[in-house]
Amino acid sequence: MPAGDAAALVAALAERGETVASAESLTAGLFAAAIADVPGASAVLRGGLIVYATDLKASLAGVPSGALERDGPVHPNTARALADGARERCGADWGVGLTGVAGPTEQDGVPVGTVYLGISGPSGTSVTLLELDGDRAAIRRGTVDHALRELTARVCANREPSGSVPR
Repeated sequence: MPAGDAAALVAALAERGETVASAESLTAGLFAAAIADVPGASAVLRGGLIVYATDLKASLAGVPSGALERDGPVHPNTARALADGARERCGADWGVGLTGVAGPTEQDGVPVGTVYLGISGPSGTSVTLLELDGDRAAIRRGTVDHALRELTARVCANREPSGSVPR
């Protein structure tokens, strides 16, 4: 994954005095690790939850168990709840939720390369569907890459720094 994407995110968050946390399934901590590789990350990275097992999505990240039973672990609602859970449980300004299928085989009828990226922030939570190609490693790296870029764009679009009062 490009170090520049993580560095740009750390710089954008630091400039605004904001923080990020993650709840990661298929990436198993790669997103948080990419941020931690950047000098100065300690000012912006609150932490992360590795919720690879479905039951941990509920117990650690707060995804409603009924939603997991109804929708499954790879679903937009799960990504949304993961992002919100990371933000709330880690006390961060921004939360990222990542869930998907890295392969080599589909999961519960969901094709390999299907990923849902949830981003929770001051203006609400959004979910993006990613359809990635490649082997398991490429899908996981591509997921982190997309998440870093999309979160950086969201942070930069959120014009008011955390704690500021609109004029």
